[in-house]
Amino acid sequence: MIHVRKALNNNVIIAEHPEYEEIILIGKGLGFGKRPGDTVAGEQAEKFFVLKNTEEQKQYMKLLEYVDESFIALMDDIITRIEERFKVQLNEHIHVGLTDHLFFAIKRIREGLGVKNPFRKETELAYPKEYAMAEEIVESLGDRLDLTIPEGEIGFIALHIHSALTNRDLAEINKDTQLVAHLVDIIEDSLKITVDKTDMNYLRLVRHIHHAIERVQSGDYMEEQETLKNVLQEQYPLCYNLSWKLMKVMQQKLKKPVPDAEAVYLTLHLQRLMKR
Repeated sequence: MIHVRKALNNNVIIAEHPEYEEIILIGKGLGFGKRPGDTVAGEQAEKFFVLKNTEEQKQYMKLLEYVDESFIALMDDIITRIEERFKVQLNEHIHVGLTDHLFFAIKRIREGLGVKNPFRKETELAYPKEYAMAEEIVESLGDRLDLTIPEGEIGFIALHIHSALTNRDLAEINKDTQLVAHLVDIIEDSLKITVDKTDMNYLRLVRHIHHAIERVQSGDYMEEQETLKNVLQEQYPLCYNLSWKLMKVMQQKLKKPVPDAEAVYLTLHLQRLMKR
């Protein structure tokens, strides 16, 4: 049985849990009329979010000092929608990270300050499902708060969602996205081309690079393609040599070895891009 220690507002309570000891429960209307010692059960118990990690609890308590109650309820709705869409329980940090980000993003927008996101397109290509969810969130927020949210904000929200889905640190995901953008710059410079970012071949290349980074980080290497590698090296030397240059940059940035097999797939993607 979960007992209330203190209702912080209508949507947030501090409670005593038999397994996790002190926890923070977040849910629309969860704290309404609650007093110390009351139990949380029934339908309410099925809807709340639990912040078990003590550091997350501290961060969320600080967040409540400047985020108003209505916005907490709004974020509760948004996070519920994300979990229902992906049919998972998100990493609890999203309650702190996304709430804090959106609160200040909206504050900046209302003050007339712009939002710049140079990696929005790369984020959309890498995480299309998260990006689609973020688009819906931005549209819903705009309607409910009566303001226009810049397109760049969609990319930031998508990264928060991906971070919560994969249990990966947001800073790490940002580094990956920046690395992809850096590799694209190298490709444009080496091949003396300007990439059409609406081209399907560019989309495939960016997704492949993201997956390659994930494989390197997880140690899930691809099978060697020795015969094909020799053929590509002979037929497409420019793209083949560029693929090795990209792999070396990835290796330096990720501080992990990149398997030789990546040269084959990168060469094929680069050749398709160059033909366009």
